[in-house]
This record gives sequence, C-alpha cells and structure tokens, in this order.
Amino acid sequence: MNMADNCLGPPLICKSFPLSFSIPSPNPFLFRFSPSSSQISRSLRSMANPQESPSNNQIQPSLLVFSGGTAFNGVVEEMKKLTTRVAHVLPVSDDGGSTAEIVRVLGGPAVGDIRSRCLRLSDESTSEALAVRRLLGHRLPLDGAQARSEWYDIVEGEHSLWNGVSKPYRETIRAFLAYFQNQILRRASELFCFSNGSIGNFFFAGARIFFQSLDAAIFLFSRVSDIPPESLVLPVISTNDRLTLGCELWDGTIIRGQNEISHPSIGSTQPVDKKGSSVPALPSRIKRIFYMSSEGRNLLHEVFPTVNPSVLEQLSKVDCIVYAMGSLFTSVCPSLVLLGTGEVISSRSCPKVFLLNGSHDRETSGLSASGFITAITDALNRTYGDPQNCLKNPPSQYVNALLVPKDGQIPVDVQSLSKQGIFHVVTVDSVLDPRVGIIFNPKSLIQALADLITEYNSPHSSEV
Repeated sequence: MNMADNCLGPPLICKSFPLSFSIPSPNPFLFRFSPSSSQISRSLRSMANPQESPSNNQIQPSLLVFSGGTAFNGVVEEMKKLTTRVAHVLPVSDDGGSTAEIVRVLGGPAVGDIRSRCLRLSDESTSEALAVRRLLGHRLPLDGAQARSEWYDIVEGEHSLWNGVSKPYRETIRAFLAYFQNQILRRASELFCFSNGSIGNFFFAGARIFFQSLDAAIFLFSRVSDIPPESLVLPVISTNDRLTLGCELWDGTIIRGQNEISHPSIGSTQPVDKKGSSVPALPSRIKRIFYMSSEGRNLLHEVFPTVNPSVLEQLSKVDCIVYAMGSLFTSVCPSLVLLGTGEVISSRSCPKVFLLNGSHDRETSGLSASGFITAITDALNRTYGDPQNCLKNPPSQYVNALLVPKDGQIPVDVQSLSKQGIFHVVTVDSVLDPRVGIIFNPKSLIQALADLITEYNSPHSSEV
C-alpha cells in the first residue's frame, strides 16, 4: 500500500497548527493529532467523569420533551429552575441552513437541532463556560469569502473567540474542528460553503464522523459544554445515515425534505425564516409525515427507521411527557411516527401535556386546537401508514392536558376537545415576540407544568 492509499486526505497546512491524519492498517479510525494526541485522551477521560451536580434528584420531577431545536429553546433556561432531569428528544432530519451543507457534502444525520439544544443546556456559571458557549454558538458571516477566512482563523486557534478557553478545552475542540476540516478537504470537489456556518455544527459533525457514532458525538459535546449529566439530549433515531423527511398532503402531493415542507428558502445556507407569512401556503393540508430514502421522490421510497431505544426507555419511566410548541409536523411528529413510540406513551399513566402554538405557520394554517391533537394522535397511531402497524388508541391516551398561550391566534374549540377526551385546558400568560408572534411566557409555562405534575401526583386530586 502506498502513502496515497494510506492517507485520509491532504494535511491541513496552517500557520501555527500542524496536523496530520492517517490510517495505519488495520485500525481504520486511528486519529493522530500533533503535537500530542494524548492530551485529547486525557481531556476526554476527565470529561467522562464530571462531578455530580448539587441538585437533589430525588425531589426533581423527570420529564421527556418532544420538540424541535428552536421554539422550546426559549423556555429551557426557566425549566432548569424546575428540574434538570429532562430528556430532550429531537429529530435528526433537518435539511435547512448550514446543516444542509454539512449533510450535502459529508452525509449523515442533521445535527443542528441537537447542537442548538445542547448549547441551551450548557453551563454558564464560569467565564470559561461562557467562552466555550460563545465559541460553539458562533456563526460565520454570510459572505462566503469572509466566512472561509474567519473559519481558518478559528481552526488555526488565532481567533479572539478562543480567549478564555483553557488549553485542554482548546486542544480538544480544535482537534475535532480540524478533523471536520480534513473531511471537507477530502471532498474538495464538492466546494463546501462556509457561509453562515455554525462552529458548533462543525465540531459536532467532526466528532460524529471520527467516532462513527452520533451518541458518542452528543456525549462529547455534552461534556465539552458541561451539561448536567441528568439532562439528556436524545436523537429520536440514533444513526450515522442521512435521514430525509417526507410529507403527504390530502390532495396526494408528496413533498420531500423538512425545509421544503416547513419553510422553503432560496439557497441552502441562507438563514431560515420560520414566519408563516413569509412563505407560500401549502396547496393542501398535511395528511401525514414519513421517512423516505435519500433519493426518494414518492411513496414507493418510504423507509422505516428504528426509534432510539433510549427514547423508549425514558418514556417508560418519566413523570411527565410534553409535546412542545413549534413546527407541529416537522419538529414534533417525526419523533412520534416511529414504531414503538405510540405503544409506550399510551401505556403510561402520567401527565401527557400538549403545548399549543400561539400562532399558525405554513404547516398548520386553519387548524384548531383539536386539529393539533388529531395530528398528534394520527402520528402516534400511524393512522395513515402501513395498516399492519396502525394503532386505534383515542386521543386521551396520548394527551390529557392542554396548555394554551393567552391571546393566541389558534381557536381553542373546547367542545371538540371534550369529545376527544381532553378536559384539562389551562391558559398560560404569554408575551409578544416580534419575530414569531404570541408565545408562552417562559416562567408562567414552567410554573403551569409544575402545577400539573403536582396536581397529578396529589393523592386527593382527580386524574389530569
């Protein structure tokens, strides 16, 4: 075997950051980092055994939240005051923004939503924690040339974003950013565009490819960001493969790709605009969400990925299940349509709470509150999927409480909700966000969740 056959790709030549990546046979994933790979190993070992947080896990309620990477982020900080025992279940099918560029060139699942939630959960108690959070939360400029120039300053360790990051963290983070860069160089013909790129996404992608494991990448990111060990960020599907979301409309139209369903934009690296008024309406309402092969275009290309077993494990034991506000069909439903999810949720006796959006978007135009509940029920029952795998459970087995933002635009049709078996409807204080409209007041929302859990667990209360 000659040197060319034995090399991952051309070395990254930096002004002050010599690197080499090689694959000495037979170990296909040996990572060599100059000046010292042992420093990375020591850093990872130390991060694998963080000190336990001072919180008393015996009295904190445990929750599982189905959400996307944007809408629920606004209440994560407030939720920490209630409990850190939260399993955040997130889809890995996003194909918009800078995530799309990573998936286009390197393949694999989308990590943008997971990275976004990890950052929201990350430690802010020290100056170094804040510095790491700033670095991993940074986005490159929209201008392609400026973005590439700034990226090289970061990967070479010369950018001001490194100020305040100690040597062990710096070397660990730079190693995986450099590995990501090496993977890009191996595919130079693809002309990777750094415009609006997320440094956290680049770090995450480098770690996933290096370890060949999405779970390992999440573990590493969680330790680098010092996320409490009892706070879990779970991809609903644990995979190294690219996942493509599809939807079937009631008029028979098939739309391929999460971005095309929810908020189509011009140019894959442009910032995503999620305001419902900024994109054309769908030609028909959404009937169902499903997964399709990467190159699929119709229902013949439907695929059936397996749900992450850790999600089912958490569902079977948490104190409360929450369906978060946000993009109903492209953020929440992709986590519900997988085989096994509806079975576990319907078997649980605990608060199962739906957080209603404050306004409509492209996906839900014209729906009332009961329409949202129907969509959740159909997804968990897999009503319009393979008849052999369909369930017949009523809505009340999946949702038994509804939280509604005050002054929200979505009609709350109480009579229809009662016919679905949902009688517990709570109005929560709201605020006006100039970008998206009416949203929950975070403090009021978390207090309402806490009250529901307390009420449900009270021996003298009726079931939620």
